[in-house]
Amino acid sequence: MRIDVWSDVVCPWCFIGKRRLESALARYEHVGEVEVRWHSFQLDPTHPAGLREPTAAMLVRKKGLAPEQVREMQQRVTELAAAEGLRYDLDRSISVNTLDAHRLLQLADRGGLGGAAHERLLTAHLCEGETVDDLDTLVRLGVEAGLDEAETRRALESGAYADEVAADVAEARRIGVSGVPFFVLDGTYGVSGAQPVDTFLHALRTAAGAAPGPA
Repeated sequence: MRIDVWSDVVCPWCFIGKRRLESALARYEHVGEVEVRWHSFQLDPTHPAGLREPTAAMLVRKKGLAPEQVREMQQRVTELAAAEGLRYDLDRSISVNTLDAHRLLQLADRGGLGGAAHERLLTAHLCEGETVDDLDTLVRLGVEAGLDEAETRRALESGAYADEVAADVAEARRIGVSGVPFFVLDGTYGVSGAQPVDTFLHALRTAAGAAPGPA
């Protein structure tokens, strides 16, 4: 079974969804037959390149929320993340345009490191307050995920993999994805959002049962 996941590295629900999927896979009887592939999705592709602002301030500005509402919202998601073993520090998170981060993930995916790179960038943004549009930071994070430093720097400096990011986003639009995380099991069975572990497990078993048998 193949699981395709659309996600953004600045999305707190995406990391929670990743952990819940992993917990479901740990309980799934045929986990050895599952391949997970990560795909690019930008929560806000209109965010100006180079603009870096605290995420809390961005939410106040964009959503028209009061600062205390944002604090309460971030506290709730932090508590949910903690239940999955994640230690968010959203007070330090910096909102940026994620195109370059996704170009890095596309490079990583071609070397079989898409999952590791996605994990590293989610951790960097949500837990460590890293600025994930900074070239040197992205190179370092890529190396920490297992990529070659020189190749990573060349790719990021050259603008490589922007077309692959755009293709992932276009595919998301084609299948009706409007928010992330979004999971597609075996190309037919969709799961939207960071669903509970039991929901993921049921989806895995349902998709496996619906798969055509050998001819």
